[in-house]
Amino acid sequence: MKLTQYSDLGLRLTMYLALRQGEPVTIGEASERLSVSKNHLVKVSHQLTCAGLIESIRGRNGGVRLAMTPEQLTVEQVLRATEDNFDLVECLGGANTCVIAGACKLAAALEDAREAFFASLRQVSMADLVKNGRALERSLLPQEAVARIAVKRAPKRGRP
Repeated sequence: MKLTQYSDLGLRLTMYLALRQGEPVTIGEASERLSVSKNHLVKVSHQLTCAGLIESIRGRNGGVRLAMTPEQLTVEQVLRATEDNFDLVECLGGANTCVIAGACKLAAALEDAREAFFASLRQVSMADLVKNGRALERSLLPQEAVARIAVKRAPKRGRP
């Protein structure tokens, strides 16, 4: 199985939004930071908005942000919103013309594998993907955002 570039962009965008900690991000900024086509990212963000995974904020300080916390958003949700077909072979789809389908055990084995794939990705949140991601932050976030995050992480004086 190979994920499409569309899903890859969806995952990268949601990871970037998770790093931004609820701050609205313009598609222009995200496309620049991720080094991807703005037009492609517009399509992906629209799909993720329709799926309820990100929200669009209008106005001067608008943009997009996660519609839930990074802990709540899973890799499975992003992939299900951005991929339209997880049928690994013809017999898993609706238009099955395979002559051995009735006697073959391959479909059941692949269905089990597909479900295991999703069960695994259901356990991985955007927070997991960006946790302790200082290198990720440095490569993606504007310097002022990195500085704000560092201040939030700094221990209070007099506390360990």
